[in-house]
Amino acid sequence: ISSNLYMLTMDSRGCNRKLTLCCKEKDLVGEVPGARYGHTMSIVQSRGKTACVLFGGRSYMPAKERTTETWNSVVDCPPQVFLFDLEFGCSSAHTLPELSNGQSFHLALAREDCVYFIGGHSLTSDSRPPRLFRLRVELLQGSPLLSCETLDTGMSISSAIITRTGPAHRYIILGGYQSNSHKRMECSTVILDEKGIHFEPLESPKWIPDIIHSRTWFGGSAGEGSAVLGVPT
Repeated sequence: ISSNLYMLTMDSRGCNRKLTLCCKEKDLVGEVPGARYGHTMSIVQSRGKTACVLFGGRSYMPAKERTTETWNSVVDCPPQVFLFDLEFGCSSAHTLPELSNGQSFHLALAREDCVYFIGGHSLTSDSRPPRLFRLRVELLQGSPLLSCETLDTGMSISSAIITRTGPAHRYIILGGYQSNSHKRMECSTVILDEKGIHFEPLESPKWIPDIIHSRTWFGGSAGEGSAVLGVPT
């Protein structure tokens, strides 16, 4: 697993307005996070500045702790929050008492200076507790100030798909798992506003038999209000 940071941007300049994807490797300095997967990255804006927030994920067991039997074993990453300055490549790590357990395959939604972490899977307990955290990032002159709050309207879910439905901070959550053997067939609407985060039930689509009977599924957002779902054959 690579620990480098890669930035994917879209460029549509030129007379024919052809869309080009550009990938750049960004060197980070400071407290750099280790290689991982199953994490989230979000963009926050505060006091006219922009930063990237990384949280959660899994990584291979440290090399010194591996044995032949556990060589490919993975562990939850420590529950630190990493903050990146994408312009200068500065990275800092932050430990918050509210984030006491590692989590992976959760959802993250950002609005202005707040990031909401929803659900996720804990490898230590093999569970999906209905967690919901609100992380606030103040990009002060000098060093940033981070604070976290535990909210009581969480959702037990992992590996879900989230898609934005318009210019406002309104999203749809679908897919994912409630347990290792139980897919989450329900859908939800999530709204972020100046008062916080709000969940509303949403009527699910009429799932086709292949999706209903499949034990696993996967997918991702396909643009505004759309998603792609796949099942193994």
